[in-house]
Amino acid sequence: MAYASTIMNRNALYKMRQGLSSHLLWVFCLAHGWALVGLPAAEPLEIWISSFQDKVYYEKMVAAYQSKVDPEFQANIQAFGFREMPDKLAIAMKTGTNPPDVVQLDEVLFGSYLADEVPFLDLSKRFEGTGLTQALVPQRLKLFAQGDAIYGLPQSLSAMVLYYRVDLFKEHGIKPEDLATWEDFVDVGRRLAAKNQALIGLDPTYFEILLRQKGSDWFDHAGKMFPDEAQAESVMNWLYELNDEGIGLIPERASIFDPVFFSSIVNYGEVLTMIGADWYGLDMIQQFSPELKGKWGAMPLPAWKDRFGVPGRRTSTFAGQGLLIYKQSQRVEPAWKFIKWVIEDQEANVERFVGGNSFPAYKPAWQDQRMHQPSEYFNQQAFGDLLASLAPEVPEVVMHPKRPQAVFLFQENFFSSLMYGQITPRETIRQMRTMLQAGGE
Repeated sequence: MAYASTIMNRNALYKMRQGLSSHLLWVFCLAHGWALVGLPAAEPLEIWISSFQDKVYYEKMVAAYQSKVDPEFQANIQAFGFREMPDKLAIAMKTGTNPPDVVQLDEVLFGSYLADEVPFLDLSKRFEGTGLTQALVPQRLKLFAQGDAIYGLPQSLSAMVLYYRVDLFKEHGIKPEDLATWEDFVDVGRRLAAKNQALIGLDPTYFEILLRQKGSDWFDHAGKMFPDEAQAESVMNWLYELNDEGIGLIPERASIFDPVFFSSIVNYGEVLTMIGADWYGLDMIQQFSPELKGKWGAMPLPAWKDRFGVPGRRTSTFAGQGLLIYKQSQRVEPAWKFIKWVIEDQEANVERFVGGNSFPAYKPAWQDQRMHQPSEYFNQQAFGDLLASLAPEVPEVVMHPKRPQAVFLFQENFFSSLMYGQITPRETIRQMRTMLQAGGE
């Protein structure tokens, strides 16, 4: 048969595609000896990332997925800022213009999508039979969930630790074991304050972190805000006292996530510790203080004592990203296969940790010895060992549609006033409750 007669007319082939599945079309064409010429290639998966640092990681993951799983797989990776992502998503979803298939979203922002119909795909049926329910740290699996619906795969453990300056601890005669409880922490802090040395850099996120470490949260499962008001007051007052006594130091822009905090305070040894998640030490501290390599260590958080004097958990949690699929995506199956592979693949998990992103929430990956090697940056400490040991104590985060508002309202409207005694903890709670109830809890 002449070459020309083996090529199906493109218009005829296009019309035939309207009435045949791709599988039947393939069989039909093979039976007639026709070549499939002119078929459009599969559309690339659109993946939106809420971290510019993670964009490089996901570009590597796309290449790895092409090599290991599907050489035809294509994806466009776009990165937006942490707080820019919701605005971009809202516009894309409302207009239907180039919406993403896969979204990397921080759990702090996820609650805002729970007020109305959730725009992300319920993945709970896809979890059945995969082993993911058992493989992921259970507290983290609930981050992107509502009722029985699961909307996202958590990437990070987000266990909170106390980062400390090894060199300055030695200079001041402090050992990590001296800070077993927050009472110990205050005692050491007072001794340092007498020498005009602050022990810790303060941040608005500490309120939520420390409240959750105590066993409470912004909301309870019934939706009540400040379910344990006495605990909330005590944490706010405790933070105020740290600042008032010179134990803590508030950064100029009231954030330990600001590069200026490192360049003007941390790198000059004005504070000896900060509270942060795994990703804070793997990414931000190393990014903003490369010259302090080998001078940082990490330890469990000092414990709160209960009313019987018994120390409690040594960690807490705040923030952490997950992967979600937009409900209107036309490429649900490729999207699911890719994000499931990213969460489960051993090399993908190891790269996430050793590449300076986060400690994964996927427990089987912890068996890899590369997750437990001494860290040059953290003074030859096996950072992965510490994180894995704290995992069982990571508390659950109670999700609520108003949680994002609560987090940012406290940060922007109340934290500084509270720390400088311009408003009391009780009044802070009253005003926040009133402001957030304006739209209904």
